[in-house]
Amino acid sequence: MTAATTEPTEKTGARTAEAAELIGNARERIDALDDRIIGLVQERMAVSAVIQKERIASGGRRVNLSREMEILATYRDALGKPGTALAMTLLELCRGRI
Repeated sequence: MTAATTEPTEKTGARTAEAAELIGNARERIDALDDRIIGLVQERMAVSAVIQKERIASGGRRVNLSREMEILATYRDALGKPGTALAMTLLELCRGRI
């Protein structure tokens, strides 16, 4: 086997050049989506910081547990049990540990 025929397997796990190309293109799309998701999470963190600052400045608590329960339900309903874990991670990123 030449280096050209083993390359698709090494980079993608594919056994053909066609499959390797498809996987490579799909991975590029995933990388672009991940970049967008990270940007959105960072934006969510910034918006959450504004909310927390204003809530505390007005004499409220840093965390609104009823709102967090709504968020958990939204993610669970949309994504199932893993959605709850994802929402918990987002909440922790945005408000810190409680």
